[in-house]
Parts: sequence; C-alpha cells; structure tokens
Amino acid sequence: MSTAVTEIGAFEAKTKLSSLLAQVEKGRSFYITKHGRRVAEVKPVTPRKPKRRFGSGKGTVLYMAPDFDAPLDGFKDYM
Repeated sequence: MSTAVTEIGAFEAKTKLSSLLAQVEKGRSFYITKHGRRVAEVKPVTPRKPKRRFGSGKGTVLYMAPDFDAPLDGFKDYM
C-alpha cells in the first residue's frame, strides 16, 4: 500500500464518494482539491481508546506479600 496521499478534484470526489469511502476504510487518504488548491483531507479515523472507569481494576491483585510495605534494608538508616 502506498503512503502517498492522492489528490482528487471536488467534482470527482462528489461523484465517486462511496468508492472513496470504501478506500478510506482500507487505510487510504485523499486530498480534495478545488481549482487545483487543497481544501480538505479525507483520511481514516483513528479509534479512540475507551476511558478507564474508576474501580475497574478491583480484584486484579491476586497476591500481596504480608511485608509489602516494610522498609527496605538499604533505607533503615533513614528511618
């Protein structure tokens, strides 16, 4: 698949919109031009990551050592 973005005239884009959208779904991008000037870019939408919900990690910690919060040996002088 080429990485170059194709330029297409506004009239041609209007007449071939469904074909263009099918190509965009496959990952292609297009610049739409009007009188030779780029006026729009049509490209695939990047999917959004779902928002994390508070409490969604509940129950994922299966084991926690009884001394997990005990001071480390190298830091006993600072206590």
